[in-house]
Amino acid sequence: MLKPLGDRVILEAQEEEEQTVGGIVLASNAKEKSQSGKVVAVGDGRVLDNGEKVAPSVKTGDTVIFDKYAGTEVSYEDKKYLVLHEKDIVAIID
Repeated sequence: MLKPLGDRVILEAQEEEEQTVGGIVLASNAKEKSQSGKVVAVGDGRVLDNGEKVAPSVKTGDTVIFDKYAGTEVSYEDKKYLVLHEKDIVAIID
């Protein structure tokens, strides 16, 4: 499995089927990029200027909302993941 470094987080983006009011299902290239995902792996945390390490706020299994254009998409073992910094996560969904 992928292991993120520092304050990075690996997400599995949630695919949402979008349907219009008239019942038409939109093609994947016509939809907007998903902004929510499930945390698959979390790094050790970021290091402050004084050398102190700050633990991440999220944990594996959390469902989160992140900035629209944040992160880098990667493929690993035929699955697509999104690697982003913890600061790009906006909220945790309970």
